[in-house]
Amino acid sequence: MNSILLVEDDLSLIDGLEFSLQKNGFHVDIARTVKEALPIIERQCHDLLLLDLTLPDGSGFDICKKVRQSSAVPIIFLTASDEEVNVVMGLDIGGDDYIAKPFKLNELISRINALLRRSGLSHTQQTVLQSNGVTVRLLETCVFKDDREIELTPAEYRLLCLLMQHPNAVLPREMLLDKLWDNNGSFIDDNTLSVYVRRLRSKTEDDPENPQFLLTARGLGYKWKVTK
Repeated sequence: MNSILLVEDDLSLIDGLEFSLQKNGFHVDIARTVKEALPIIERQCHDLLLLDLTLPDGSGFDICKKVRQSSAVPIIFLTASDEEVNVVMGLDIGGDDYIAKPFKLNELISRINALLRRSGLSHTQQTVLQSNGVTVRLLETCVFKDDREIELTPAEYRLLCLLMQHPNAVLPREMLLDKLWDNNGSFIDDNTLSVYVRRLRSKTEDDPENPQFLLTARGLGYKWKVTK
C-alpha cells in the first residue's frame, strides 16, 4: 500500500481527499501546517507528498525546499491558482506536478498513480528494483549484484527492498525497526539493525568500509543513495 502525506488546512477538503485516497487503496497521513508536516516527514516514510500551496504558517514551497535537501519523494502541489509564476516556481524548486483547485478527485487520483509509476514506486506495477548495480526481482525474491546472485537473509532482503523503494530518502531507524519486526515475534533492536546494515553493505557495496550507496544519516537513520 502506497503511503501519502496530505498537507492541507481546509478541513472540508481534507475530509473529501482522505476518503477518496483511502478508497483508492492509499494510506493517508495528514498535517495542517508546515510546523506539523516537517516532523512527520522526518520520522515517517511516504511514497508521495500532496502539498497545499497556502498554509497558515508558510507554504508548500517551504516544505518542498526542505524535503529536497534529502529526498526525491514525488511531490504534487495543490494550488488555488494556476498562474504561470506559481507553476514555474513549484517545478523549479523540485515539485513534480501541480493541480489547480477546484479539481476533480478522479483527476487527482490519476495524476498520483501516473507519478508513482514514473517514479518506480507503484507497488502494484513494480516487479524489479534496480540501482547502483543491484537488482531485486520482487516476484522471485532474489537479488543480484553486477549480475551475480547474492544470498540475503529474510531481514536483509526486507531492509534492502525498503531502502531501494525509497531512493535518496532518509528512512528513520524507528520506522525500519517497525518494518523489520520478525514475523515469528523475535525482537529486533537498534543493535541488530546496525548488524543488518553492516552485513548488507558487505554484500552490496564495492568497498564496504567506505560505503557509497547505503549511507548513515547520523541521528536519523539510513538511506540508499542512487549514484548509478
